[in-house]
Amino acid sequence: MPPVFRFAPSPNGYLHLGHALSALLNADMAKAAGGRLLLRIEDIDAARCRPDYEAAAYDDLRWLGFTWEEPVRRQSEHFAGYTAPLRKLEAMGLVYPSFESRADIAALSAGRDPDGAPLYPGTAKALSAAERDARIASGAPYALRLDMAAALARVPRLTWHETGAGPDGETGAVAADPAAWGDVILARKDAPTSYHLAVVADDAAQGVTDVVRGRDLFHATSVHRLLQALLGLPEPRYHHHRLLLDAHGRKLSKSTQATGLRELRGKGLTPRDIRRLAGLD
Repeated sequence: MPPVFRFAPSPNGYLHLGHALSALLNADMAKAAGGRLLLRIEDIDAARCRPDYEAAAYDDLRWLGFTWEEPVRRQSEHFAGYTAPLRKLEAMGLVYPSFESRADIAALSAGRDPDGAPLYPGTAKALSAAERDARIASGAPYALRLDMAAALARVPRLTWHETGAGPDGETGAVAADPAAWGDVILARKDAPTSYHLAVVADDAAQGVTDVVRGRDLFHATSVHRLLQALLGLPEPRYHHHRLLLDAHGRKLSKSTQATGLRELRGKGLTPRDIRRLAGLD
């Protein structure tokens, strides 16, 4: 079977030069390997994702010469499909609801995850089942979290195969460290899935064998490997590529007008120019 690659942007802004790097690198690697190339729209955040951004992404990608297999998988059309893996984790006793706000967690936390967000201290695990049910029945907002300690007790030492490189040059067999993320969110009252749960479910559903993405997601791979092991899902190969930075040394964002593909196109740049600017010549 040929390898399967995917590019998976979120339509919460216009694509920029960093997205071009990731899309074109996926296309180059798929072509070199004689593989398939998929496009996935990761639009689980209904508050920020917009149809006009999605339409603009298709337009920019076609202009770049990025071609993909149809149909495009849109996460918002598959919410029901995320229920089964969540229920499986619940049946294993690995999921519990928490009710604290972000401000509460910041005040309670004694550490931070690899993204710099306050670690959830697990205080809601002390609530009885009756107390949890009562709070949910009252309409209180809640998040469904993975009990990390209980999850790690079920799986052996985890690694992943890295063909790119991590922030400190990690490559080859990389040891996963899911515990660094604490009790991650799997779903919320108003959202049937989180990024972590959706991405592993989608990669498995689409038969993705090679995940090529930015180095900012290197550490998140530890959580993804844990969920794959718990749910019995296939393990893809991972390739984390360099990030393009702005003049201040920060990762490009969708609000960076100067590197937006629409703006660069408007200035008369060609797809070949974009490849050069992304360092792919």
